Amino acid sequence: MTYMTSNATNAGTVEIMVYFKQGTDPDMATVNVQNRVSKATGQLPAEVTQVGVTTTKRQTSMLQIFSIYSPDDSYDESFLANYLSINLKPEILRISGVGELMVMGGDYSMRIWMKPDVMAQYNLIPSDVTAVLAEQNIESATGAFGENSTETYQCTMKYKGRLIQPEEFGDIVIRSTEDGEVLKLKDIAEIELGHENYSYIGELTGHVGVSCMVFQTAGSNATEVNQQIDAFLDEARKDLPKGVEIVQMMSSNDFLFASIHEVVKTLIEAILLVILVVYIFLQDIRSTLIPLVGIIVSLVGTLAFMSIAGFSINLITLFALVLVIGTVVDDAIVVVEAVQARFDVGYKSSYMASMDAMNGISAAIISSSLVFMAVFIPVSFMSGTSGTFYTQFGLTMAVAVGISAVNALTLSPALCALILKPYINEDGTQKNNFASRFRKAFNTAFDALIAKYKKGVLFFIKRRWLMWSMLACSIVLLFF
Repeated sequence: MTYMTSNATNAGTVEIMVYFKQGTDPDMATVNVQNRVSKATGQLPAEVTQVGVTTTKRQTSMLQIFSIYSPDDSYDESFLANYLSINLKPEILRISGVGELMVMGGDYSMRIWMKPDVMAQYNLIPSDVTAVLAEQNIESATGAFGENSTETYQCTMKYKGRLIQPEEFGDIVIRSTEDGEVLKLKDIAEIELGHENYSYIGELTGHVGVSCMVFQTAGSNATEVNQQIDAFLDEARKDLPKGVEIVQMMSSNDFLFASIHEVVKTLIEAILLVILVVYIFLQDIRSTLIPLVGIIVSLVGTLAFMSIAGFSINLITLFALVLVIGTVVDDAIVVVEAVQARFDVGYKSSYMASMDAMNGISAAIISSSLVFMAVFIPVSFMSGTSGTFYTQFGLTMAVAVGISAVNALTLSPALCALILKPYINEDGTQKNNFASRFRKAFNTAFDALIAKYKKGVLFFIKRRWLMWSMLACSIVLLFF
């Protein structure tokens, strides 16, 4: 156990929350808590043990919230809460992974509102009424007649049992006199079938409704549990009374699927940007394929590691994948650019260009990747709840970069040697195709841009007072 909290109310209820370390077996934790509760049960008042002490296991995060309401207001809140508790709650609690279902509304209950002025006339107090209820509203084994006699027949006695209707409660006898006068419960109290409690008033879009929150158990898959709940609610909608509807208010799947959508969107954006940038600066469509392969290899390898390590697809790991997509492509681009640089200086063999390029950049790729991994790997040694989150985030990032480095040292140079071709023909003449013409035009424009940039830099170098003035103005504006 890490810590515990308690919350007591003047309505006669107390809730104690016990929190455990990440990775604790929830079943054993429940058994341990139940054993401690059993030790304390003997010290509790009789009224508490009569109502009962309940021990449940669940996580603090909600799976989803849904509401059942009446668009035409044909049913009241008590009916909706009772319908939910009888027809929906037991089925949802039977779904594997559901820890608790909290209905924000009261079930049907027999309410006895005592009249203080009338009770004062008869010298009655509330305990007198509760004592009479305990005596006359009971389940009893009535036995049989003729069990110990010489009669031929034995007759089983029948007893109605607990009272159900308000009229039956109203006929309970509170007091009787010798001359035949009878004081009944309906004479001193208002009796009605109402709410078990009045802590909630539920509405949905201006109509009567009851909401409930579903919590999961530790170690369960929230996505699968939500899907099973959604499937059950779809079936339950077919059997709803006329004038009753079910609406889902919130689901944790919404956030997860939105994150997955962002991962796919980022992946597509990364692929398009890689194609665009690599083609514009290297002017070779074949050069764009190698970084794309690097992205796919790194992501597939990372997902394989996550499966082996027991990591799930959650908001933390998806966030790491979104961030790392822009990083895993860098090493492959460096390799392709280095090979193309060898072609620019006259290399005619793709194999020799790739070999020579790797001799020059292998150390840089390894060192930069190790530095990147060294930033994220230490967080995996953090303890506690934060460590659980950061471990998945850090290791996912580090493994993705490590796989991209291995890919850049092995697969990328092999692909460069196989598919990349120099810009010149075998006889040394320049190729005359679209790529060649685009390359010539782009390099001419890019060289002109670089020349203007150099000219601008030299302008400020010769006028250092202007640079210091701009820096001072920027600081003043930033402060303002």
